[in-house]
Order: sequence, then structure tokens, then C-alpha cells
Amino acid sequence: MPDLFSAVRVGAITAPNRIFMAPLTRCRAGAEHIANSLMAEYYAQRASAGLLIAEATMVMAGNSAFWTEPGIHAPAQVAGWQRVTDAVHAAGGRIVLQLWHGGRACHPLLNGGVQPVGASALAIAGDSVHTPEGKKPYVVPRELADDEIPGIVDGFRRAAQNARDAGFDGVEVHGANGYLLDQFLRDGTNQRGRPYGGSLENRARLLFEVIEAVCGIWGSDRTGLRISPLNSFNDMRDSDPVGLATWLAGRLNDFGLAYLHLMRGDFFGQQSGDVVTPVRANFKGVLIGNMGYSPEEATRAIGAGILDAVAFGTLFLANPDLPARIKAKAPLNAPDPTTFYSPGPEGYTDYPVWNG
Repeated sequence: MPDLFSAVRVGAITAPNRIFMAPLTRCRAGAEHIANSLMAEYYAQRASAGLLIAEATMVMAGNSAFWTEPGIHAPAQVAGWQRVTDAVHAAGGRIVLQLWHGGRACHPLLNGGVQPVGASALAIAGDSVHTPEGKKPYVVPRELADDEIPGIVDGFRRAAQNARDAGFDGVEVHGANGYLLDQFLRDGTNQRGRPYGGSLENRARLLFEVIEAVCGIWGSDRTGLRISPLNSFNDMRDSDPVGLATWLAGRLNDFGLAYLHLMRGDFFGQQSGDVVTPVRANFKGVLIGNMGYSPEEATRAIGAGILDAVAFGTLFLANPDLPARIKAKAPLNAPDPTTFYSPGPEGYTDYPVWNG
């Protein structure tokens, strides 16, 4: 029976345990969006994860949603991430990069006044974004024209090549949490017509084109995907999230991905349902679960064959030695939300390791 500490083959990557680190935006890359030595230290501290999934990283210039998140579209950014991958590999770890386009979650004040783009001209409601001028409401995005979409796909392709040049072990396509690819997937934000709107197949067309482009650089065995069919973060909805997840799980078998990374719930509890059961029944590859798993629940899910691995977020943020702590049943550090997105090492690289 597999458990959290048994090895697992994730495409071309052999993970020595099934305690993965979820991608967590930490806003330490500065206004230049360049990974730095502090980030290298942070990821290297957590290299005992079976697999590190690095944070959402801009595939194209002019699409910032967090002000100081990293990018992978410029030579200096490739060099910065090379520092990170070198540090992780020196510490014995494996790391993949999450490729991301913020879509309508971006803001003109973060992008030289440029209006963000989205699947449809619908703004994020009920929330605001941090900018150099303070918190501001989201703006109405410009609906991407069909003839602009090949440029988006090419942006992901070039970012995938840059990630390869930076020394990563693979990449994860970000299709979750209300960012551009997710905006096309879900019918609450995609109100366009054919060829990229309407049916499930049409709404998934951009995602599939991006996956094909990225696999063309990396191979499918080093390409993963993250989805969040239930999550209402970034003002997201779908009329049938369980149906979407079920259909998508089956179609993704065509790509032979290294893994599917499934966020099982909704941060805000506005949408509910079981997406894990139908995804497990329909997806034939490695399934990584995420959102609110305790080590005990993760152990049960893996032992029962429901999941192949679990990605821990804030637990890994606060416990750089999380696998060792779980194995020893040692106490866990509590994460400090006030430092999740603040600059500097506090609440980032200064969480203590366990000395048991």
C-alpha cells in the first residue's frame, strides 16, 4: 500500500515521497519580476518535498496581477530562475514552474496603463487589487479577439522554452483560480461564441492548444496541469462544475500528462460538490490533490488509491522541513498570513526547522 513516504513516478520525474509543495504566490520578486537569491533560499529550504511546484509565473510581459510576482519572459528572469533551480538541485530537490497568464485579474496600474484581457468583457466583482496607488477595483477586461489567441499560445510556448533553459525539471500549466485559461473554461466568465466559447470542447480549446504547445517543448511526461472547477476565487462560477471536471478529466487522457493537480474545493464555500471522485474515475494518470488536506487525510486518500500525491500549501510555507515533521509526528509551525505577500525574509525564510 503506498503512503506519503513511498516514491511515485510523475511522468519522467521520480518523486521520493508524495508530500508535494503547492504553488504559492509570495510576491518576493520585486517590480522587475526577477527571481532572486532570497527566493532561491526559500525553495532550497523546502527541497525535501517530493516535488516543488513553483509559484505562478508570468509567461508574457504586461500581465502582472500581483505587482511583484516573478516572470519567465525575459533573459534576466531566466537567469534569476536558474539561480533557484541550481539551489534546489544542490539540495537534492525537484522543481517545476507554474506557467501563468492572469487575464482579467491583471490591472492597468501594474502594466503601464494597459487594459487587461479576458475571455469576455466581464470584470472581477466584489474584490480589489493591490497597486502602487493602494487597493483598486478590478477593471473591465478587453475580450480577446480570436486572431489574438495564437499569440497567447505562443507566449506559453516561449515561456516553456525559457523554463527549460532555466533548469526546471518540468512545468505546470495554470488552468485554475480564475486566471486566463480558467476564464475560458468556465461558463460564468466565458460568454463568447465559437470557436472558443459555448460548448465544453470550445471553452477548453485554448487550454488544449496551450497544453499541446507546452508539451511540444517539454514532452507530455514533464508537463502538468492545475485546475479548480469549484473555486470561486477571482469571482468565478460555472453552471455545472462537477460536469466540467468529469468531462475534462476524460479528455485530458489524450495528452499523456505527467500529472493533473486538482483543487478540490472553494476558498469561499460558494460552490460545493465532489469533484475528486469523478476525476479519479475518469483520469488515468497521476492525480495530485490539493486544498485543506491534513497529513492524516492525505495518508488515507493515498492508501485508498484516491490520490497519488497531495500538494500542501500553507503547511509547507510555514514548515520548510514538512516531510520530516510529518514522519516524526512533530508539532507544526503555524503560518503567519500577515507575511504571505510582504517583502523580505520575515515569514518567508525564517520559519524554524524542527530539531527533534
